[in-house]
Amino acid sequence: MSNITKEKIVESVPQNGFFGHPKGLFTLFFTEFWERFSYYGMRAILVFFMYYEVTKGGLGFPEELALAIMSIYGSLVYMSGIIGGWLADRIFGTSKAVFYGGVLIMLGHIVLAIPGNATLFFVSMILIVLGTGLLKPNVSSMVGDIYSEQDNRRDSGFSIFYMGINLGGFLSPLVVGTVGMNNFHLGFSLAAIGMFIGLVVYVITRKKNLGLAGTVVVNPLSKEEKKKVFTIIGAGIVVIGILVAISIPLGILTFDTFIKLVGVLGILIPTLYFVFMYRSPKTTAVERSRIIAYIPLFIASIMFWAIQEQGSTILANYADKRTQLEFAGLHISPAWFQSLNPLFIITLAPLFAWMWVKLGNRQPSIPQKFSLGLLFAGLSFLIILLPAYFGGADSLVNPLWLVLSYFVVVIGELCLSPVGLSATTKLAPAAFSAQTMSLWFLSNAAAQAINAQIVKFYTPETEMMYFGVIGGAALVLSLLLFILSPKIQGYMKGVK
Repeated sequence: MSNITKEKIVESVPQNGFFGHPKGLFTLFFTEFWERFSYYGMRAILVFFMYYEVTKGGLGFPEELALAIMSIYGSLVYMSGIIGGWLADRIFGTSKAVFYGGVLIMLGHIVLAIPGNATLFFVSMILIVLGTGLLKPNVSSMVGDIYSEQDNRRDSGFSIFYMGINLGGFLSPLVVGTVGMNNFHLGFSLAAIGMFIGLVVYVITRKKNLGLAGTVVVNPLSKEEKKKVFTIIGAGIVVIGILVAISIPLGILTFDTFIKLVGVLGILIPTLYFVFMYRSPKTTAVERSRIIAYIPLFIASIMFWAIQEQGSTILANYADKRTQLEFAGLHISPAWFQSLNPLFIITLAPLFAWMWVKLGNRQPSIPQKFSLGLLFAGLSFLIILLPAYFGGADSLVNPLWLVLSYFVVVIGELCLSPVGLSATTKLAPAAFSAQTMSLWFLSNAAAQAINAQIVKFYTPETEMMYFGVIGGAALVLSLLLFILSPKIQGYMKGVK
């Protein structure tokens, strides 16, 4: 491991220059802004691209299959973060991981922009999944690197960073969504351009603004370990390739079996990762206690994202099929609803950042903030079942119901997501810093893997039960987490 300490890394970063925060936050803010512009722009039109008829420029997939693939794709995007975190921790550091990831994402969007068939579509998905796995957890981990552990600006900095994510997420459905709903491939081209701009910003400013942040390989492989690991990886790729080549023609590997497999992996991988980190000799006794405290937060995060991520699947379909799109003399594109979540975050994030700083030591504990996040997530689903209760499943719904649902879940997101990012950097064992950030994103992967199994139960006829059961489960878990908050806080060993 390098002899460069955390203190030296922080000292190498100019500490004032971006809204009173380290200059490095500027680089990471705009890199992530353009990456999210690219990702959310593509995602705003992706589900429609899959299930729209070929004559309308789509792939013509069955609607239920398109919704499941969308969830599986989202799950794999976050699941691949484990690979990205491991590569950063063991081989080339977080700074290079961010750059390599951005290149792969850009290539994935370029492939999507080429008119073709389902084969090209799945090639693009693989590139974007691998690229996001490299970039997403590591750019967030670098935000933690530019602050000392005692810096009171840390939570506020993550909130500002989170606002950058959502600024990109707000603009892209309006730009890419508007263009893409008329020409899907032209929309995907705009997503590729967005990622290219993000790479340019990162390369030009990282040396001056980030100093040593992201350059240290915290747990490097020895030469013997590298040889062994690369041999195993190479053999694994060959074996997987052979199995796929055999199982697809035989009808063993189908969309349905793959969706089930990802569902199992979504739960199994984080479980094994918790066990591995807890039992590692590189994890201290204090760090083991913090891992125990992290487990209920992780479970709460899964429940939250299981609701929030349906904004791009079930609620996107709801916007397309169940919502009045002619409103106040304006034709509303169903892709525009994807801008609501980031719009509300942009509006409310500064308020939350100010509120946590203002409250100081009087603010709710981390577990209590998570319980609030679950509370509002559950309420957002209970809100969206009301139109069917009042008007029935056959009538088109006033778009303001969707607006209200997105608004309420955003309040929960600001209680949970930026706080979760910050808590992860605090609770992570030193030898697994980037990998623990990857583990945080695995809660989203697990949520979407679960969603892929349950979206088939949604129809206009069952929507009241669908939203009611999931929303009610979130409220129950919220209450349980609030009750257990003091106990969980005790296991955090001084982390607040």
